Amino acid sequence: MSAKPIFVATHPRACSTAFERVFMTRRDSLQCIHEPFGDAFYFGPERLSARYENDEKARLDSGFSTSTYKTIFDRIESETTEGKRIFIKDIIHYLVPPDGKPASIAPSLFKVKRGIGTNGEINGLTNGHAEVNGVTTNGGTPVKAEVPPYPYPTEAEPGNPTVVPLELLSKFHFTFLIRDPHYSIPSYFRCTIPPLDDVTGFHEFSPSEAGYDEVRRVFDYLRSVGLIGPRVATTTHAEDTANKQTNGTTHRHDNGSMGVEICVIDADDLLDNPSLMIESYCKSVGIPFEPEMLRWDTEEDHAYARAAFEKWKGFHEDAIASKELKARTHSKSFKSEEEFDAEWREKFGEKGAKIIRETVNRNMADYHYMKHFALKV
Repeated sequence: MSAKPIFVATHPRACSTAFERVFMTRRDSLQCIHEPFGDAFYFGPERLSARYENDEKARLDSGFSTSTYKTIFDRIESETTEGKRIFIKDIIHYLVPPDGKPASIAPSLFKVKRGIGTNGEINGLTNGHAEVNGVTTNGGTPVKAEVPPYPYPTEAEPGNPTVVPLELLSKFHFTFLIRDPHYSIPSYFRCTIPPLDDVTGFHEFSPSEAGYDEVRRVFDYLRSVGLIGPRVATTTHAEDTANKQTNGTTHRHDNGSMGVEICVIDADDLLDNPSLMIESYCKSVGIPFEPEMLRWDTEEDHAYARAAFEKWKGFHEDAIASKELKARTHSKSFKSEEEFDAEWREKFGEKGAKIIRETVNRNMADYHYMKHFALKV
């Protein structure tokens, strides 16, 4: 059974924070880390996103302007020492250059020799010093750059779509959470327009942040190097027999790596049958399931969640206010594409509906691809 830190890789607005709250109830055995890599992706000296490129004040005010990918891995490693299994939920495109641009290894992680990120040699320097297009990071303290930090002056790993070396990716037990773009995209769009944009700080919608392309490419890469698969998690007897292994076990690949079973959760399935989906997920990743995990309504529960979600204001209010993960009372109704368009026009106007439609269409193929691997209950 895998005992690696669990990494739930997802895209924005996939009901992932509600999913995460389930595992926050296991504070006796799990150390949950909420979306750590956005710190480096948006604000730090190795930032990949252009969202705050011309807003240095916002980067400084975030409190994460010194965050590199290495400082985040260092944090993860330090929390591992508490004796609990790490549970990370994060947006996987935070590890991937936007718009399909080629990836090279983040300078602060380049040529890491040992550990999750500490005491290694990094791009010819040591102890956290690295240079990014004129930005020198000294233990995470940057010198102002004259140009955006990406692309990095570092080498790429063949086939790796992320800025994280395979050596570090291999330390995690990856699972995936997806949602139909017809629901996630308008939900994300809403966070980038008035009045909510004044809360989130995201004042424009960027189709490159939809995240489905990155989910699929990282998923395929992890399969290709044997970190996940070939077994697919399932509770269906016929497929379980075909897999010919016990849930949660590993499979040795030709390259010698040990791959955990593929575990993909679709948010619609989660909302239809949360208890069975969570129980099946726990079985796949090796976490004891208890029905009580689906309820959180103590002041300690809420205080823990508020502290974890504080940095992404406006995105997690529903999850913060929630008390449990329960099945929706009405089955998901079928809507035609014309009905979706009409709904979006009513809520967001013609221009907004057009942007949402184009973004949904662009991401459906990747969603359907991932859906093919989704856990069936």
